[in-house]
Amino acid sequence: MGVIKLNRVKVYAYHGCLVEEGQIGSDYLVDLKINTDISLPAQSDNLSDTVDYVHLNKIIKEEMAQRSKLLEHVCDRILNRSLSELSTITKAKVTVRKINPPIGGDVASVGVTMSKKRS
Repeated sequence: MGVIKLNRVKVYAYHGCLVEEGQIGSDYLVDLKINTDISLPAQSDNLSDTVDYVHLNKIIKEEMAQRSKLLEHVCDRILNRSLSELSTITKAKVTVRKINPPIGGDVASVGVTMSKKRS
């Protein structure tokens, strides 16, 4: 088994409960960690034998582009797509952080982390 990670994928999106958040948008950082068997690609050196980072990045960008009120909802969509589209993933964990959230204070970010295992 092994782990593949996408770290600090920067995305501009329009999530949040406030109307202004849907109009103005803000910066987000996404971390995606997947567990999969990497013994074959470690030997074969073939992209087709592993989980492609490009595919994972595409899932992140497409799901972040769909507006949600809650980060929990975005995380769930990213996890569900990752597990459904890439059959070799056994477990996935995602963190979505909103940079400089509009919560009335000097807060660098707020975030949600969720994980799912293949059932």
